[in-house]
Amino acid sequence: MSTACLAMPLPMSRETQSEPDDFDLVRRARSGDVRSFEQLYRRHVGRVHGAVWRLSGMNPARAEELAQEAFVRAWEKLDSFRFESAFSTWLHRLAVNVALMELRRPDLEDTTESDELERASEPVRPFCVAERADLERAVAGLPPRARAVLVLHDIEGWKHEEISRELDMAVGSSKAQLHRARGLLKRALGESP
Repeated sequence: MSTACLAMPLPMSRETQSEPDDFDLVRRARSGDVRSFEQLYRRHVGRVHGAVWRLSGMNPARAEELAQEAFVRAWEKLDSFRFESAFSTWLHRLAVNVALMELRRPDLEDTTESDELERASEPVRPFCVAERADLERAVAGLPPRARAVLVLHDIEGWKHEEISRELDMAVGSSKAQLHRARGLLKRALGESP
């Protein structure tokens, strides 16, 4: 085979060329086309699941429930999508809001400082920062609101103003929760805060 043949791009398959974009799928789904919504689901379930998984404290069963709930809500609210932003942005925001509603439950109040101090005094296993699983477990062990602020700010890229609106807290509280979460995370990872 000549080098010229290797440099030529492969032709796109017919299926890839004619695949509808998200806006087309939304329009079809709005008119009752369930298969179009299934295509949207397959395209976006990974990102939605990843966001709610982190916000749920890396609880696989709860993340699955929240992801499914987010898609049910998306189906129900599809008529409210205004085509002003990407569908993925609208869906991601909806999924994050579903997970945040979980945090607003009264039975999920943050632990007290004494609980945190008790946990901090427990021996910490040696940790290699390069091991993602250990980092994810440390994030999952954060108090729910501190974890939410950390995930939304440091992973999802939200601004403190957005976080404060969504979590119904002052901007200063969002900043304080982020500082608190980072300190607890460093402590859990065996680093000096």
